[in-house]
Amino acid sequence: MQIETIIYILLAGIVALLLAGFQYYTPKKSMSKWNMLFLFLRFLTLFAILLVLINPKFEQITLTTEKPNLVLAVDNSSSITHLKQDKSTTDFVKKLTTSKSLNDKFNVEVYTFGETLNPSNTITFTEKQTNIDKAFTQLSQVYNETISPTVLITDGNQTYGNDYAFVPNTYNQPIYPVILGDTIQYTDLKIQQLNVNKYAFLKNQFPIETILVYNGEAAVNTRFVVTNGKTVVYSENLSFTKTNNAKVVNFTLPANTVGVQVYQARLEPIQNERNTTNNIKNFAVEVIDQKTKIALVSDVLHPDLGAFKKSIEANEQRSVTLFNSKEIINQINDFQLVILYQPNYQFNKLFDALDAENKNRFVIVGTKTDLNFLNKINKNYVYEITNQTETYQAVFNKNYVAFLMDDINFESFPPLNTHYGSATFTMPFEALLYKSMNGFSKNDPLLATFEAGGRREAVLFGENIWQWRAQSFLNTKSFQTFDDFMGKLVQYLASNKLKSRLNLDYESFYNGTHNVLVKAEFFDKNYVFNPKASLTISVKNSVTNETKTFPLILNHTNYQVDLSSLVPSEYTFTVTATNENISKSGSFKILEYDVEQQFLNADVAKLQQLAANSEGKSYFINNTSRLETDLLNDPRFVNIQKSATNSLPLIDWYYLLIIIAISLALEWFLRKYNGRI
Repeated sequence: MQIETIIYILLAGIVALLLAGFQYYTPKKSMSKWNMLFLFLRFLTLFAILLVLINPKFEQITLTTEKPNLVLAVDNSSSITHLKQDKSTTDFVKKLTTSKSLNDKFNVEVYTFGETLNPSNTITFTEKQTNIDKAFTQLSQVYNETISPTVLITDGNQTYGNDYAFVPNTYNQPIYPVILGDTIQYTDLKIQQLNVNKYAFLKNQFPIETILVYNGEAAVNTRFVVTNGKTVVYSENLSFTKTNNAKVVNFTLPANTVGVQVYQARLEPIQNERNTTNNIKNFAVEVIDQKTKIALVSDVLHPDLGAFKKSIEANEQRSVTLFNSKEIINQINDFQLVILYQPNYQFNKLFDALDAENKNRFVIVGTKTDLNFLNKINKNYVYEITNQTETYQAVFNKNYVAFLMDDINFESFPPLNTHYGSATFTMPFEALLYKSMNGFSKNDPLLATFEAGGRREAVLFGENIWQWRAQSFLNTKSFQTFDDFMGKLVQYLASNKLKSRLNLDYESFYNGTHNVLVKAEFFDKNYVFNPKASLTISVKNSVTNETKTFPLILNHTNYQVDLSSLVPSEYTFTVTATNENISKSGSFKILEYDVEQQFLNADVAKLQQLAANSEGKSYFINNTSRLETDLLNDPRFVNIQKSATNSLPLIDWYYLLIIIAISLALEWFLRKYNGRI
């Protein structure tokens, strides 16, 4: 409390005493007991009222003791069951979570992880992928500011993700790996990796690269065979030794039939080989009749051109060829889509040729675009001419209906540069993206699509889209999200199919390690997205003829269903709107492959390196007797006493108001009783 406040309180006491004495003090040698009582009550009332007016603040210090956290991160992947460590793992986790001494010292928190981290005590060992690095990335968001030693219970076999040995660079906690498995090296042949393109073209050869690995002491001979159904399409005899223990086999196969072709690569097992699951790998190639050919026309050099080409060609079904405005004139019939980048008056003949052939097109408007020419040559929209430039960010239109599209976090992308102003359309259009400036969304389209005279057209009012692709990589650690967005836009523009009220998004085949997702969009008769539709999917196994029906669940701007529970096979399906006579069918294949069954041993060296880098210690699951003692006796893991200081104003102390009320009432009652009133 400040000295100034203390002085005010002393003055309030003096003033209250003087006022009370003025009323009840008598100059006699001795005051009556009643006068002294009345003086005291009046003094108490006045002093309390003055205190409320001064409203001094008192500091209250609260002490709390905070226990350190003990984080248990348990590998929930199927490789734990494959290595026969599931029971020992669950028993060990139960032992730690029920330990009285550990619970007295730590806040014990249990997480399971596979592809992602989950705060759960339920351990099922059913995850199909393992990403240890991602699990620690998520843990670091929760525990980096606390004392939280982490017990990592895993076999150390990571199927994808960054090298987790360097996790301590970002996760500042001691890590205690409990290693599930042993260090025995078994004789084993396996297909380490198989690389093949997702698509091939009819009557062409498609390349395949396989990496084959041998673990063992003695020299062995085997045969590498690739089959399509019951037909052997490739075979090669191979020899391995202790020193020559890896081979790369490159070969090509013919693409003779349109559709999804499923193959099996197999290494014939050697004698006494313990794990033959990793000798086999299924793969598939979708054979298509022709590529979608796209012309990218520009008379200026810009990084956007490379971004468009890389993004579109990320899908092997499409090829992009660069032209200037003169080179393309006599070749436009060779392309399904023409992209016009920042057109100027030199594009005059090209626009005439495109109009004559009624070709689909995609126009990008930027700072180097000749707006006078564009407004003159184009009859579908007019762009306001201000001779000024501006930057606009993108806002996703959730009601866009031309094709199925998700928001890929457009608002996080850098702004695009273009002419200041807005476009006025002379025909119906749909805005996929709207402009946003300084955080305020404008009702002006940034990216719009429309259909006119049997052709499809899109216009993007901004340049520097290469920055979007780069930002997408920073957001997701992959170009795939942005490339999928561009691929869907190009797929829509390269086709002239009529608009449908039910649109589907699915793959022709799925690897056994990935989620089998089928997405759908459903629109009402005015082509407005209907979030209240009831969609079901009927899936038929083409081998067993077994049929299952699942509901599609609303997920933001589309409906989706996860069919990952289906066994590997070939399937046909039909998505139906139950309240209307609308349906759409398709087919896909699920390939049999479990990456978690490819491991024979725990990755002991990597886990021991992780422990050393984080100043922790590693243990084998069969020898964890010292773990609990080490955690309890480690001087780094101590309780932290924290003090919290709260400033409490006196006016919040309601007892003071009660004292004022009681003293006034008591004074009045006693004076009334003694006939003083």
